[in-house]
Formats: sequence, C-alpha cells, structure tokens
Amino acid sequence: MPIASRGVTQADATLVGSLLDNRYRVTGLLARGGMSTVFRGIDTRLDRPVAIKVMHPQYAADSNFAERFEREARAAARLHHPHVVAVFDQGVDRTTDQAYAFLVMELVDGGTLRELLDQRGGLDVPLVCGIALPALRALSTAHQAALVHRDIKPENVLLGRTPRAATTPSATVKVADFGLVRAMASASTTSSSVILGTVAYLSPEQVTTGDATTRSDVYSFGILLFEMLTGQVPYTGDSPLSVAYRHVNDDVPPPSSVNPRVPAALDELVVRATRRDPQSRQADAGVLFDELDRLSAELGITQADVPTLPPPDHDVDTTTGDTVPVRAGAGHSRNGTRVYSQAELAGELAGATDEHDAVRPRRRRTRRIALLSVLGLLLAALLGAGAWWFAAGDTTTVPEVAGMDQASAEETLERADLDVDVTRRHHDSVEAGTAIGTEPAAGTEVDQGGTVELSVSMGRPVVPDIAPGTPLADAEAAIADVELVPVRDSDADDYHESAPEGAVLAVTPEPGTALDVGEEVAIALSLGPPPDPVPDVAGLSAEDAHDELRDAGFEPYDAGEEFSEGVPQGAVVRTDPEAGAQPEGDTPRVGVYVSNAVEVPSVTGRTVGQAESILSEHGLEAEVDSAAGRFSVVVGQDPEAGELVEPGSTVTIDGFP
Repeated sequence: MPIASRGVTQADATLVGSLLDNRYRVTGLLARGGMSTVFRGIDTRLDRPVAIKVMHPQYAADSNFAERFEREARAAARLHHPHVVAVFDQGVDRTTDQAYAFLVMELVDGGTLRELLDQRGGLDVPLVCGIALPALRALSTAHQAALVHRDIKPENVLLGRTPRAATTPSATVKVADFGLVRAMASASTTSSSVILGTVAYLSPEQVTTGDATTRSDVYSFGILLFEMLTGQVPYTGDSPLSVAYRHVNDDVPPPSSVNPRVPAALDELVVRATRRDPQSRQADAGVLFDELDRLSAELGITQADVPTLPPPDHDVDTTTGDTVPVRAGAGHSRNGTRVYSQAELAGELAGATDEHDAVRPRRRRTRRIALLSVLGLLLAALLGAGAWWFAAGDTTTVPEVAGMDQASAEETLERADLDVDVTRRHHDSVEAGTAIGTEPAAGTEVDQGGTVELSVSMGRPVVPDIAPGTPLADAEAAIADVELVPVRDSDADDYHESAPEGAVLAVTPEPGTALDVGEEVAIALSLGPPPDPVPDVAGLSAEDAHDELRDAGFEPYDAGEEFSEGVPQGAVVRTDPEAGAQPEGDTPRVGVYVSNAVEVPSVTGRTVGQAESILSEHGLEAEVDSAAGRFSVVVGQDPEAGELVEPGSTVTIDGFP
C-alpha cells in the first residue's frame, strides 16, 4: 500500500515564518503534495531566494530514508546544467520538537509541463521538440553521471520564466527531483518493496522487478513524448495496477494512432523508446537526444519557443490568510508517486492477467462497435468542416520563412494576410537578423488577419561588458539577459585596489566572447583592497622592530632567537609572516626573530689559560695547539676577533712556546 497518502500535513500551517537549520527562512507556500510540501524561502546566509521541499514528518524519523536522502541529494547536487533544477543543500531540521527533512533547490518562477498540457492538450511538433530536447540534455547529463531519475513525468518538467530583451518572454525548460523517488522508496520499506514512481510512465521492468536503469528513464520519456504529441497517455485504467498491467503486457501504440499529423519518423522514435524489452530501446537519454535532434533537422522542424504560463491558481495560506500559488505539478497531481509491496504487486498483476484473458473477446466486440461509431462521427465532422471551409474561406497557411532576413520574412507573412509580431532571441547557428521560425509553425492553418509571432535571431550570445566593481546582482542580470547562465567561481576571488568587497572582480570567459545559448559565465568577486604588507624590519633592534610593526597595524611578538650570518646579536633576523606578506585579519600577529650570534673576542697575547677562560665566558669552546702549555702566550686564533659565529662554536688558538 502507499506509504504516504495522508494528504496535507500541519507543516503547511506551522513552517511559514520559521528558520530551518538556522539558515533557511520559510516565507510562503508554493505547493502541496502527498509526500512533501514545497515552500518559497530565503537563504539568509547568501541572501538569495530558494525553493524548500519539506518531506512530511514521518520521513525524518526513518533512518533508512535519512541516509538515502542525503546520498541522493549529494548526487543530484553534483549535476550542473542549465536545464537541471539545481540542488543547493539538504538536511534535517531538529530545532523544534518535530524534525523535518528538507531539500533546498533553485527557485524556478513559472509552471510545469503538466499545466501546459492541461491548457493545450496535444502540442505541435516544433513545441514538442522545443521542450523535449533541453529536457533530454538535462537527463543525459544525469545519465553520464550514472544517476537515474526514475520518475520522469510532466510534473517534474518545469517551464520557468527567463528574462529576455524581447517584449514577449520565453520559458526555459528544467528537470527536477533527480533521485528523490529512490530516497522515498527507502522509507519504511523492506528489501522486498518496490518504488512504482508514477504509474502512467513506469517502464515494464520497474513494475515487475523494481529495477531502474537509464533505459527505464528512456521508456518514461517515450511515454512523455507520446503524451505531448497526443494530449493523453497511452494507458489509462480504473486503478494503478490495471495501468501497470498494460505497461508489462501491451506494446505502446504509435502516437499517430491518436494524432495522424505526427511524422512517421517521430512515430518510430517513440515506439522504439517504449519497447517492452529494455535492450530494444535507446541506451540512454544522450542517444535519444541525438536521434530526436537529427530527426528534427532532417524534417526541417524549427524548435518553437516554450510559452510562459499565466499566473497559477491560488490557495490560502492558513497562517496569514494570504493567497499563495499552488501548482498542480507539485502537489495536487493526478500522477502521484506511489510505493507498493512487490509481493502484493505480483499477486495483483497475476489476477489482472486472468481477468484480462477472460474478458478479451467481449472487449474486442465492444471495441469494433465503438470504432465504427467513431469513424461515422469523424466522417460527419469532416464533411461539415469541409462545407464550412468552402463557405467561409477565411483561413490562410503560415508560410515558411526560416532562413530569410527579417524584412523578407515580414513581407512574406504580410502577403499571406497575417499580422506580424517580431521577437528577437539568441541562436547558436542562425545568423543575426535572420528568421528562426514562427509561432504557429509554418504550414499551420490560421485565420486571415491573425497574428503570427516571428522569431528573429540575435546571433550567438556574447559575454557582456562587465567591469570590475559591478554589483553582483547587476552582473548576473546582464549575463542572464543575453541567455547565458551566471555561476560563481569562489576559487578565483582575489583582492583588488578599487573594486569593493563583494563586487565583481572578473568574468570568465572575458567580455566579448561568443558562446552558445545556455553556456555558463563564471563570476569572481573582489575581496576588497589588499591588506598592508609586513614591513621589512631585518637588522633593526627588537625594540625598534616592534615599534615599526605596531605603527603598520600589526601585533608583534617575540618568536625566539636564531643564527643568521652577518647579523649581530640582538638584531632582527626575520619576521613570520615574512616581509611583504599580506596577512588577513583586523590586527594580524607577526613573530619577530632576533639574532643569537656571538662576536669572537680577541685573545691574542693572552696566556692559553686566560684565553680559555675568556672564550668560555662568551659561550665558545677553545681548541689549543697540543704543543702549548697553560702559560704559553697565544700568538694566533681562528676565527679571528670580531667575526660572528653561532653559540658553542670552537675557536682554535696557537701558543708559544
């Protein structure tokens, strides 16, 4: 049975306004779900908006879930791609009596593919490619990192608003919740349990064994393509188990069986992606992306801009009375992630098989009658539509203008009795000033006098001119405005004479560099003006050195004695940090080392006995010529008088007679 079907918990009401893990301020409710609630929040340490997915309380108390949740979150956080919803942090908040496991993610302002499908039903092929290709790029990045999503569905494909120079914004595609379903599966289950994910998109092997590979994600994505092309999933039923049965025992039909306008090549791609035998599918999302990209080029399909969604429906925040957006894809979905017992599943599937075999002849007769009825209605509709068309005659076909210069494209569309609304966006391969395509796409029948959106290329995006000292927020906005992705490179942060601390130091690649849409631009920040260097006090007395260091803003201390050739006793040998270094801190400490050198005294003319006594007083050893007696007169010494030597050094003396 499902482990989480309790609906909304009291977390919705109690967490708004709280501070999770002493860092993440919960500011409002975004969405509710059967296993989690998503809040809008602020990272108080970095002062940036975030989305916080809070698991329902029973998960935080489950050790299996906590361990898997952390492992999967770390794996997801390593995915860095413009079309992946970034994972910033994870943890378990225990600041109150109730523990909450949470995931901190990039806040995506927009909606989900589910909402778009609910609004439009099936999508035209250019828009399907415009959504599927970036989503496959994201999934391919995960597969390259050996990370399987396990729960591909429209609710996990986000369509976020992104700033554009044009007056009509487009949406960017991002895939969310990598690995989360696997963590959910570990909570309160045994080794015999299996995560079903979302039953409408499950691969046969996930149903029968619970195993999921990159080919399982390919199957789920194939179902997603089917739904985008037709407006419906291939299998529906009275219960999740009846749908699971169809995945295991039936072949997914081609999308053209529902939507005859689907090209044959795209039909074949979807059918192959949804083969029941995993080895008959594309190996991973990268292979599926390459095939769809090549197919769209061969068919001359120009990817359509992904439309932005209108503001979401609103719900009432139970703590403040304020209205808050509640996204269907994040909570009120008809396609919820479910967990079933493997033994229960096997038994129910076996029962479903027996029942299916018993009613198959009756269903065939019913289907024949239904099919004849549908064909009759369709014929009548076509005849009526044809009569209306000949009578009205007020439609026109959107002409193909891709590749034309802007003026020619506008003229061509106007000759077809269409109004033109021009939008401009960057493109990796279409030259600036050249038409990319239209929305609706070329070949679409539209009303005469209707408005067509003409998309004109601005060429490849170029890294904007961002000077040192630019505020970080301004730099990020400028980079996003040209459809590039700003990222922080803290390893490159450094001091700068004029750029204040926290302002931009430099960007990489440098301004003026042409990049592909969605590529990253790294931002390094200034640490402020460099600290004062340690002055050179070598050779000064210890007292004078301490005074000079204090005047320079440092805190000197005696670090000890050491010998340095040529430096007299008591004079400074060196400092730690060394002269010229730039230690950090308000008042950095600097150690002062002084010389312990001994100046060799003169013992020439003294008796050997006197010489030995004098050298001993200076901490030196005497080595006497064996022929000399104690009362012999010293006629030579080595080292000579005045030389600087280490304490304990030996002085050789020669005596006469």
